Amino acid sequence: MQYFPIYLDTHTLKVLVIGAGEVACRKLDLLSRTQAMIEVIAPEVCAEVQHYAAIGRITLTQREVTLDDLSERDLIYIATANHTLNLSLAAKAKELGAWVNVVDTPAACDFITPSIIDRDRLVVAISTAGAAPIYARDLRGKLEAMLPNSLAPLFDFIAQKREEVQQLLPSGAERRRFWERFFNTNGERFDSNTPQRYQQCFTEATSQGELLLIDVATPAQLLPLAALPLLQRIDRVIALAEVTPELQELLRRDAERAAPMSDSELVSAWQHGQRILLVVEDGELARLKAAFPFAKHLRPGAI
Repeated sequence: MQYFPIYLDTHTLKVLVIGAGEVACRKLDLLSRTQAMIEVIAPEVCAEVQHYAAIGRITLTQREVTLDDLSERDLIYIATANHTLNLSLAAKAKELGAWVNVVDTPAACDFITPSIIDRDRLVVAISTAGAAPIYARDLRGKLEAMLPNSLAPLFDFIAQKREEVQQLLPSGAERRRFWERFFNTNGERFDSNTPQRYQQCFTEATSQGELLLIDVATPAQLLPLAALPLLQRIDRVIALAEVTPELQELLRRDAERAAPMSDSELVSAWQHGQRILLVVEDGELARLKAAFPFAKHLRPGAI
């Protein structure tokens, strides 16, 4: 990937925006939602930027930018109408250690600002690295329709409860199971019954885990959509054959890569709530299906 997605803590971030026209204003519409300290420098300022200054969200300086203005900044957005000036300022700002975004000039950027869906604590960023912005826009529209506004108060509630869950459920696996139960029970809504559903999830634990089987020759891209959440819940991956990069991409990043286990060890792990994926050759797959009738076989078009 050309651009690595990263989320910055903005509460001490010093941001400079050079230019105060329509393009700069689009950047401010997003930046103003953060906790960053924002200064805008430009000789001419549009009404929207004036509004941000009037409500005290930005510091506005109406004059031409100087090289001294580039010092001690974390992020700098350069959005003047002078392309040559933009490139000159970008080069100097980089020398001074700032990350630079030159609007509409990707080759001069250290970072880009993706299309963003904002649900307060939930933020989804979408980028095609500048190749297909229309597709990114359309995808954002689809995701906006899928993600209800009730997610904002729901995630505020979850943030308040995380420490309590950590104290009551000391292991990471227990906490994952708890939050899975919570979302399965509560869904994406936040209402007066959400606290009650939260409490119920402490007493509705299931003891048995899952055992998933997949033939190493199965193309990951042909797996049904229903297989994807199963793979994301896996605790252990036991690979008796090499895992393809395509399948690896569908697994949890922190899933344990474990050594082979005997049949009795697999049964014991399953009974104790472990979720295990076995990646095997075709011959071993047939044996495992006979030995473990409760196992789920992931294959194209079915589970």
